[in-house]
Amino acid sequence: MVSVVNKNNKPIILFALMCLWLALLLSQPSPILVMQDYGVFAFLGVVGAIFANATGAGGGVVFVPFFQYLQFSPDSIVATSFGIQCCGMTAGALTWAYYFKNEHKSNVHWKVLPNALILCVPASLCGILFAQYSEVGPTLLTQWWGGLDNLHILFGVFSVLLSLAIFASIPLLKRTQFTCELTKADILALPFISFMGAIVTAWLSVGVGELVAVYLIVRCFNVTMSIAVAVILSSFTVWAALPYHLFVSPSVVFEVVLFAGIGAIVGGMLAKHVVLAFSVQKLKLFFGGWVFILGVASLPIF
Repeated sequence: MVSVVNKNNKPIILFALMCLWLALLLSQPSPILVMQDYGVFAFLGVVGAIFANATGAGGGVVFVPFFQYLQFSPDSIVATSFGIQCCGMTAGALTWAYYFKNEHKSNVHWKVLPNALILCVPASLCGILFAQYSEVGPTLLTQWWGGLDNLHILFGVFSVLLSLAIFASIPLLKRTQFTCELTKADILALPFISFMGAIVTAWLSVGVGELVAVYLIVRCFNVTMSIAVAVILSSFTVWAALPYHLFVSPSVVFEVVLFAGIGAIVGGMLAKHVVLAFSVQKLKLFFGGWVFILGVASLPIF
């Protein structure tokens, strides 16, 4: 069977994506004006996708505070972040899948990747559907945090906790001996973490990938493999979350997604090379500090 991410197919896929993007741009009433007003978001997409796919953290960590600064509505912040991540996380997921299939499929440290995804993906999809379509999901958000009107507080708390988890995992990155098999505890923990993380993701557009990546790293699995699992899992999750924001509660800012999305595709393809070119410890330290600053700045303490 020929893989959809076969190296020989990459130029064809990129060309098809570019044609689709140009068609969408030209479908706008004033393409030049749209490009002038929203073209800068392409850079945001590149940065967010590199961050997301190089660390396992969702691009929402970058997009949410930026959209808050631009005073988007809470619904538009989450919805637009999902739209961008559908582009970037998918590009990253395909890149990591190609890397696994062609370079690490026989690597004993990477053999756990398919099994981890089998455990995580269905649970994450159930979590997203529960949070978005059940009566309980929105009720929990309202009762616990007062709804999306307090998105900045929700994001700030989650970001601070995430940054502390990233910092705590840094000493573990120096290990040379890794776990190669899932235990019974992992088989129970991964679906639970994925389900709960997906609920948080439905509210904030970040959550499930970060939590699963941190868990796998703490459990002594290969760091790069853990990031790959988180990215592929996040790709499935954001696609499952997007239809709600397109059809049930339409709030996606399409023009932003048009430009940030194409940037996110570029960033998603570059992220693997960033991980392999630089020290994972330094990447985690830098991004952990960035997430901490963004989280603290979002809290109502200033």
